[in-house]
Amino acid sequence: MPDADYPLTGRFLQSRLRHAMTDHEKSVLEGLIDRTVTFAGETVVVKRGEYMNHSMLLIEGFMLRTIEADGKEAIVGLQVPGDFVDLHAFALKRLDHDLKAVGRVTVGYVPHERLQQVMLEEPHLARLFWFSTLLDASIHREWIRKVGQLRAMGKVAHFICEIWYRLRMVELGKEAGFQTPFSQIHLANMCGMSTIHVSRTMKDLREAGMMEFRRGRVIIHDGEKLKKIASFDPAYLYGEGGLEVGHALDLGADERALAK
Repeated sequence: MPDADYPLTGRFLQSRLRHAMTDHEKSVLEGLIDRTVTFAGETVVVKRGEYMNHSMLLIEGFMLRTIEADGKEAIVGLQVPGDFVDLHAFALKRLDHDLKAVGRVTVGYVPHERLQQVMLEEPHLARLFWFSTLLDASIHREWIRKVGQLRAMGKVAHFICEIWYRLRMVELGKEAGFQTPFSQIHLANMCGMSTIHVSRTMKDLREAGMMEFRRGRVIIHDGEKLKKIASFDPAYLYGEGGLEVGHALDLGADERALAK
């Protein structure tokens, strides 16, 4: 379970660098949230180009990054609980994409003046915020690579594996599967495929004994086989697999390294 002492922010960097946060920093982070808002259905929370004086931490549910052009919408990113959805809006003030809530979603609003105070007074916590934003970039690069390299079954398997791992990192996914508000239409959009092609691919994955997708519920039958067909290496998620940071970003780690 996430840290019960921090009900709004307890999943931030869980299974990655939360161990590097001091109790003081956890309290500071929890105190940054000015208010919480809950959405239902499919709602555009932030429009492209809209001026922003706050950033959002995702507390419950899923959010998508989308770009609309020529009447078509492309999903270019996915956020799960514990993610700082738009921390980069602190620097950019306007996003080049929309942020959309799917299903029941609760976010915590963090005013930018409070983030400014963190930058000035809590440099170690600010560095961990920077890490979380760069993690989004790592995930985005993997999306580009896999969509360009894999065939249909591999693409679908990759996105299923990624969501599965990311949810397990924040204790919302299980070995046997996970629940999402997504439809095959969402999955087709993420993979750059038609819904008909995704439907056929889902059937192939089911008949191969790897997984099932039932009204948003993903049931994992053979996770190892699914990861193999997706060429899935979770290292880019920075929780395991050779890129984990360990204690390198613990408070005072740099000073201890220099003293050796």
